[in-house]
Amino acid sequence: MTGIPATSMSLTGRQVWTRSRGLLLAVLLLVAAGITMAALRSGAHHGALDPRSADPAGSRAVAELLRAQGVSVRVVTTVGDASDAAGPDVTLLVTDPDLLTRSQQRTLVSATDSAGGRTVLLAPGPASLGTLAPGVAAESPARISARDPQCDYAPARRAGEAALGGARYTTDAPDSDGCYPGDGLPTLLRLDTGAGGDTVLLGASDLLHNEHLDEHGNASLALQLLGSRPELVWYMPSLNDPAASGPGGEAPGEEAGGEQSFLDLIPSGWLWGTLQLTLAAVLAAVWRGRRLGPLVTERLPVAVRASEATEGRARLYHKANARDRAAASLRSAARARLAPRLGVSTADAHAPAVLLPAVAAQLDRPERDIHDLLFGPPPADDTSLVLLADHLDALEREVRTA
Repeated sequence: MTGIPATSMSLTGRQVWTRSRGLLLAVLLLVAAGITMAALRSGAHHGALDPRSADPAGSRAVAELLRAQGVSVRVVTTVGDASDAAGPDVTLLVTDPDLLTRSQQRTLVSATDSAGGRTVLLAPGPASLGTLAPGVAAESPARISARDPQCDYAPARRAGEAALGGARYTTDAPDSDGCYPGDGLPTLLRLDTGAGGDTVLLGASDLLHNEHLDEHGNASLALQLLGSRPELVWYMPSLNDPAASGPGGEAPGEEAGGEQSFLDLIPSGWLWGTLQLTLAAVLAAVWRGRRLGPLVTERLPVAVRASEATEGRARLYHKANARDRAAASLRSAARARLAPRLGVSTADAHAPAVLLPAVAAQLDRPERDIHDLLFGPPPADDTSLVLLADHLDALEREVRTA
């Protein structure tokens, strides 16, 4: 059994490989780059505000300084461990209060209110202030910059200028200290709590980052706020905390009665990755779309009679209502056949100034009538198109018999 001859519509294995190898190479490079970046970042990199991380946004530097002063630093990731550690000799640092559910917030407050220790909240917002700091409201953030304390709070006065900003707070609570104001509202707020403890709100956490700790009075302020007790419990809320999905646990960061959209639950890295992949797909489509090879001729697998090809093209013109294209094709073919019989060169066959005088002289007819037939406007309907074809045939017969 003989095989069917290959055409331009049936690709060989070599052609498929040639066309797809560029895309496969790009995918391979993307995967290799991702694996390489993951390997490079999989060492001692723990993330922002992690006391084990030496990254620019980590907080290992302040943790080591606190240990050098005799302060014990312990990292916890569950609200249960954080609540159990609360006590008069403990400073509890919460790196992301807004990540806590309502249930976790209530558990934390019940453990710290009567413990007599210090609680430091980093950049708390409306999602957590109602429970963790009742009576405090967050206003629009201020730019993070070096600011003067402008308050009587002793640790702030001793630290002097520090890099603060971010959320600004208002409160009517008595015995509170508001420092480092931005546009009139403090970005550091200290509130008294029961049993001699207090709660400190920082509008921004930049002063705890490794890259900013040695700037201005950041180190002094951080050591005083976090080192006032013998033990520091560094609470980094985690989505793996069983309490986050327990009974009564709302979505992390969700306010009472509020809802979060699907996009709010997607990490920002995935959004950027999707955008980059979309851009890469568009560029690949443009690249492949522009790679149109030159036209090639090939032998048809079967013989097609001229009448069938003409009829097929006519059906296509009729289906598309392309009377203008059909009329132009009929007129062009008629001019090409008339020119040799009138002694007109092929190059001038479609030039009215050359062809029309030759036809008029041969038939002794006005050029205007012949012009409308050979170079006139497209027909308005199918009947006019058929009539045009008949007239062109009659004109060719007249020229042949003249």
